Amino acid sequence: MTVLVVQHVPGEGPYAVGDALEAAGLEVRRCRVWAGEPVPDGPDGLDGVAALVVMGGPMSAYSDDGFPTRTAEVALLRRALEAEVPVLGICLGAQLLAVAAGGDAYAGTGKQVGWGRVGLSTEADRDPLFAGLPTSLGVLHWHDDTMSLPAGAVTLASCARYPVQAFRAGSSAWGLQFHLEADEEAVGAFVDAFPSDAASAPGGGQGIREAAPARLAELAPYRDQLFARFAELAAARAGHTAIRAFFTPRAGTWEARFADDQPAYTRAVGRMGLRPGQTAADVGCGTGRALPALREAVGAGGAVFGVDLTAAMLRSAAHEHRDDTASLLLADACRLPFADGALDGLFTAGLLNHLPDPKSAVREWARVGSPGATLALFHPSGRAERAARHGRPLSPDDVLAADNLLPLLGTSGWRTTCYEDAAEYFLTLAVREP
Repeated sequence: MTVLVVQHVPGEGPYAVGDALEAAGLEVRRCRVWAGEPVPDGPDGLDGVAALVVMGGPMSAYSDDGFPTRTAEVALLRRALEAEVPVLGICLGAQLLAVAAGGDAYAGTGKQVGWGRVGLSTEADRDPLFAGLPTSLGVLHWHDDTMSLPAGAVTLASCARYPVQAFRAGSSAWGLQFHLEADEEAVGAFVDAFPSDAASAPGGGQGIREAAPARLAELAPYRDQLFARFAELAAARAGHTAIRAFFTPRAGTWEARFADDQPAYTRAVGRMGLRPGQTAADVGCGTGRALPALREAVGAGGAVFGVDLTAAMLRSAAHEHRDDTASLLLADACRLPFADGALDGLFTAGLLNHLPDPKSAVREWARVGSPGATLALFHPSGRAERAARHGRPLSPDDVLAADNLLPLLGTSGWRTTCYEDAAEYFLTLAVREP
């Protein structure tokens, strides 16, 4: 699991953030834009990324002057926000995050450099990262720009001069205007790299250095707690993040790319033996290509649900009017919003090998399946064809290989009735044991 860290200047390293990420078992991959490394772009720019951290720098988040990667970074942050990739923006990174979320960044009234205090808001005590921190924190300021937040963002810390000092945008993105990541190495690097800025602080650069041991001793426990929480959140969500990061940028073109597969979906649903009046769900429905066939099978008196983890996919399904034939639900395939035994049929297409824990998923599907319910595991191409398309051999570890899938189903409450791995499709049918 990789965390992408965007660095604008050599001295603005991740410091304590990097320590926390590595302690959580996450690999730190640096994008050193100051050395000419390109900002990842395109639909695969966040593939394999468990979290995104954007560091500070002397540039302005509102101007491309001297900041050739600004537009690309804002676009990367927007894609991360849409896909719910955990994001941490620090100083300049926080301002870029505010812009990406729909707010603004602009020049402040002067430099705010040196040690100071910020007050935490009442909302901070309900925040996943800030909860339990003291109401006042002594932090290192080093900026002269500021920002305004978009509607819906939550202010978590403020000070009199620049009220937006920390915020949360959505459920998984945080911006810190101050340098909470600072340790003694960072303090020295900042003073050495930006001596004119340091001179504007009370006591100048020497004063910042001399105050550092006491200030950091007070701050370190809370700094380390907050970053550990971010790292733990990124690690815990990594499986879901990978799915959303892959499918979100592709959702708008998914239907057009695979339109020719529609008849195969219809045939696969037809093999399930569903009857009028029953209840069925397409788990991991994507753009909902199976939903019309499921509705046809259960009739007007039945119920059909399309469930997906990626909001962008459900929006594409609605764009295709699949919400006319089914209720679309945003949910995890391993924690379905259905009562025990609620479903007579579960259809999934190309889902199982995307899941971080297939065993938990199959057991969850058994929980919501009624006795005798049918489970269909489908793909519009066979395993060999898909492996060849991706330039790799068939793997014995593939969860859909018969030697792996049939025991998995058998120990999870399902009795396999059909296993077909043909050149042009894959289909396994199983019945929920009583």
